[in-house]
Amino acid sequence: MRPRGTKTGGTESRQGLDELFDRAAISELIDRYALLLDAQDEPGTASDWPRSVFTDDCRLAFPIGKRHGLAGLAAFHDAAKQKFSATHHLSSNHAIALDGDRADVRFQMIATHVHRAETRERASRDPGPLFQVGGYYAGQAVRTAGGWRFASWSFHVVWTAGAGPADLD
Repeated sequence: MRPRGTKTGGTESRQGLDELFDRAAISELIDRYALLLDAQDEPGTASDWPRSVFTDDCRLAFPIGKRHGLAGLAAFHDAAKQKFSATHHLSSNHAIALDGDRADVRFQMIATHVHRAETRERASRDPGPLFQVGGYYAGQAVRTAGGWRFASWSFHVVWTAGAGPADLD
């Protein structure tokens, strides 16, 4: 069964398929980013992984800092991850508003961070085993020769649970 008003084999059908393809490609971009947040330091992960996710002139804004461009972006993400023994990021509700070769993107994220044992030992108070963050990513993706990439990207914290790194310094 096809949606009402859709012609098979016509221009409308082709545009609908192109839109579905773009949405799937952007959703896969979101998934790739979320997976790389956890796997970026694993053997076999290329150190230039940001090139598969971001444009050369990307602009990022996170609670832990801002970045412009790819230079140092992998190290920026790695420094944040190395504060923990493990992380686990889950994304959902991929909202994608297409506009030609650009798309506004937003999705929900819940991230769990496992404190290192040595962090818990030297903390002035027991931080517990976990630091959790809930919020959303928002930004713009653009079509490039290599596929869809994020040109602007930010994370917005909605809630936290447990002690974060700043609470333990």
